[in-house]
Amino acid sequence: MPKSKLARGRCLIVVGTEGWLKARGIEVHVIQPSSVPVERKKRRAKSDNIDVELLLRTLLAWLRGEPRVCSMVPIPDEAAEDARRPSRERDELVRERISLTNRIEAVLTTLGIDGFNPLRKDRRERLEMLRTPFGQPLPKHAKAKIVRSLDRLELVMAQITTLENQRDAAVLAQDAPDEAARMVQALVLLRAIGAQSATVLVYEAFVRHFSNGKALGSYAGLTGTPFTSGGAEREQGISKSGNQRLRATMGELAWRWVRYQPDSALSQWFRERLAGAKGRMKKILIVALARKLLIALWRYVTHGVIPEGAVLKPV
Repeated sequence: MPKSKLARGRCLIVVGTEGWLKARGIEVHVIQPSSVPVERKKRRAKSDNIDVELLLRTLLAWLRGEPRVCSMVPIPDEAAEDARRPSRERDELVRERISLTNRIEAVLTTLGIDGFNPLRKDRRERLEMLRTPFGQPLPKHAKAKIVRSLDRLELVMAQITTLENQRDAAVLAQDAPDEAARMVQALVLLRAIGAQSATVLVYEAFVRHFSNGKALGSYAGLTGTPFTSGGAEREQGISKSGNQRLRATMGELAWRWVRYQPDSALSQWFRERLAGAKGRMKKILIVALARKLLIALWRYVTHGVIPEGAVLKPV
């Protein structure tokens, strides 16, 4: 592992490298950097050598049978890692689509033109009809740039459609080819959960092994980070040290759950705790709901326990 990665407190390992090492009889362990205790009384010196020595001492203590000195990161197998790629690629393409759309709109804004939607099917016909506020056609180079951007945009949109069709076909398949596909099909039966959210939840989290719900919440970065020193106590918000894609998906799903599963126990808990409050308290409670919902959905796909009061989609 490059020392610069260690210096930044990150832990990176390529699945293929892990398999290559194990095939040659080398024992592999990946330490969760945030689980390593450090001295907090004074400013801590940091360098590549110091970080390597700290991780080495921590690993030796863990191998001696001291489980609380750190946490180990479960390494997914090559098939599980590869199964993540379609949903992650779709996220990248969606961001690229937004970037291209913004770029086209920015060019038109400089010309004083608004109301053009690059995502419409008749975008090229509408482009030919655009006129500046002075009634003139688009300048030659500005129009050429927009046309080239539309070419790239249409390619990106076609690739997104291909990935979404592949995803939907797996959801609608009569017989699930593996356990992950079965979990996705089970999740989409619940109201408020769509194919994309279910796919992200399964391949980013549920295919991994978690000893309990607390470990799952920590993996998603939805656990609190309280600060206690002497008589001072305060909450510093969620850790945000886990899987960013999973955390973002759960934030969106929590809002949808309150809307489309209003009679569920989790939605009732949210409304009772909220009691009409707004602003910061609402954001805090939705994060708490996201954590509870994540654990409830994990128990649903692994043990068949339907979240209390949850409604299934009509067949």
